Amino acid sequence: MDPGGTPDGDGLDGAVAVVTGAARGVGRATVAWLHARGARVVAGDVRPEVGALADEFDGVATLVGDVAEEATARRAVELARARFGRLDVLVNNAGRTLNKPFTETTAEDWDALMAVNVRGAFLHAREAFRAMREQGDGGAIVNVGSYTCTVALPEGSAYTASKGALAQLTKVVALEGGPHGIRANVVAPGVIETDLLDDARDDGRAYLRSFATAHPLGRVAQPAEIAEIIGFLASARSGFMTGSVVAADGGFTAA
Repeated sequence: MDPGGTPDGDGLDGAVAVVTGAARGVGRATVAWLHARGARVVAGDVRPEVGALADEFDGVATLVGDVAEEATARRAVELARARFGRLDVLVNNAGRTLNKPFTETTAEDWDALMAVNVRGAFLHAREAFRAMREQGDGGAIVNVGSYTCTVALPEGSAYTASKGALAQLTKVVALEGGPHGIRANVVAPGVIETDLLDDARDDGRAYLRSFATAHPLGRVAQPAEIAEIIGFLASARSGFMTGSVVAADGGFTAA
């Protein structure tokens, strides 16, 4: 993929992407967005239902694995290269959340959040970087953060710390990737209405919607809206952006 791109195109037709956390929510919406623009995609998730994406979309390969495991990151990149011949884009979307008072957060809570949100992103970015550098024609890494990349969330010590770490990791990748034409950016959403909390509470979506008033726009985001920002950062249209934390938070951090 030409990192400079062309004024009238996004440079994604024929590109190859890896998307983690792809079975639902923002990950699934991102797979659909990329597919609609001619990209071929490796969609990964810990949930076996990610396999349905291969039936729904031509040019999508799937794998099941824990992003925190080194072997999963290697498998994802190897599958992209074996199935589609190269790798141009990585979207690190897989993540976990936790709302718990600081003094009640256990070491196991902390480690579990860091394993997915930071270690998983690090491993996939490292393997993708290696492949892109070897190809020699650049690439784009997009990490899905949160408004907590820059501001704190009460009762969210582990989550906030993990997203802050993700932002800093992205900046390092941007600095080291620049000479190779490899760009790295973070999209930092506000609250998104997904099924993220469905396993933890019966009113998961309603609970997420209840945060509408915390955003100046008066509502929470939909997955497709965040996928648009991810897609922009993955595309040639953002060819001079790297090391950025791009807020897509309905104005949450504007105050």
